[in-house]
Amino acid sequence: MTRGRGITRNDVEDPMKTALTVPTLALLLAGGMLLPAMAQPTRANATAAAPAPSPLRPGDHIAAVINQELVTAYEVGQRMARAREDAQRNNQRLPPEAELRKQVLESLIEDRAMLSHARDSGVKVDEPDIDRAVANMAAQNQMTLAQLRTQLAREGLELARFRANIKDQMLIERVREREVAQRIRITDSEVDEFIEKQRGASASEVQYNIAQVLVTVPENASEAVVAERRARADAALARIRGGEPFAAVARAVSEDANKEGGGEIGLKPADRLPDVFLDVVRPLASGDVAPTLLRSGAGFHVLKLVERSDGSAFRVTQTRARHILLRPSPQLSTQAVQTRLAEFKRQIETGARRFEELAREHSLDGSASAGGDLGWAAPGQFVPEFEEALNVLSVNGISPPVVSRFGVHLIQVVERRTVALDTKQLREQARNALRERKFETAYAEWVREVRDRAYVEFREAPL
Repeated sequence: MTRGRGITRNDVEDPMKTALTVPTLALLLAGGMLLPAMAQPTRANATAAAPAPSPLRPGDHIAAVINQELVTAYEVGQRMARAREDAQRNNQRLPPEAELRKQVLESLIEDRAMLSHARDSGVKVDEPDIDRAVANMAAQNQMTLAQLRTQLAREGLELARFRANIKDQMLIERVREREVAQRIRITDSEVDEFIEKQRGASASEVQYNIAQVLVTVPENASEAVVAERRARADAALARIRGGEPFAAVARAVSEDANKEGGGEIGLKPADRLPDVFLDVVRPLASGDVAPTLLRSGAGFHVLKLVERSDGSAFRVTQTRARHILLRPSPQLSTQAVQTRLAEFKRQIETGARRFEELAREHSLDGSASAGGDLGWAAPGQFVPEFEEALNVLSVNGISPPVVSRFGVHLIQVVERRTVALDTKQLREQARNALRERKFETAYAEWVREVRDRAYVEFREAPL
């Protein structure tokens, strides 16, 4: 499996960006997560939309019907209890009991309206997707699947019910991502404006390494002297244009203190360079020589832009990684694969085997022949579960077994580097940032429309 096939984000439809963890069990048992302070839904709590309610318990009753979905009084009570716990833990005040119940019920109605809409949308969640989510949850909490079942049973939830809850959440997430994304429009002018603002904000971070050939002009020099000095500088520029190395010409001609270093002044922040220099080098690409001489109070300058560092806003960290991929089969369970990769990790860390050797021998990916090397990758290039594991590793660090839709991976970071973004990458980064800014508003509008279209029937509590 190469980066172009297999673990790249482009091949993934599963938007579950964060695996469920053990504390989620209580939330699922409680019928989902309470939206904080009954504020507008946010992207973070959108992924925790409530699953379908459990069957009615003795003494329970239906609080509301939303299309074909139910909200039970038990769920309302559970969410209210969790809201009280959260408020006490965070030292926050809650509204009066009746108002809190009203807000909690409304948040559950929104959840059910989204679930009903998602089920009617035709979007599907396959069993392997659910298997992967459950396996990731177990792995991230250092549990086997058997231990996870035990934990679920201790919390009063059967595995089948738990899987159904996960399926509902994934279904809502997929529909949400698809439909909310369609509402977001970003124009080229917005991208241009965003980039200009970023340039202004990071202007102090921009650094330039400029090399120069300086031919000085004495103060109060005659026109003849000025002409002679200009001719000397023009001759130096002509030699450089003719193919002579800039550094060699600088050492032979320049009259500044950096001549022995090829005329380079080293990386300096923009605010520490003369404006006349900046005006000349800003349009240049790294390695370019200014086409004309610059006249300053010191004399005539031939300028070259050796390097430009555009600050963090215009740079990205790339990672070079390698991996070993094994796939579960009817004869080899996911747990057995994880155990096998954990043994590979032990062998590598003790020095008994080398990562690339094990990759060549065992990996079921197209990168196996290269020792599992995936080459350089920018953020967002791998599927979420793979990238999340990658991001927390230090250089030479090795992950625990990581479950993805493609199998189970053992990942090692080989190198990291920071590189400047080209124009296309910069504009794409700007679009992504603008999309994130607009997401919350678009999401809130989508939830409101889904809620408004839903049939809602309130039921009174039995006497």
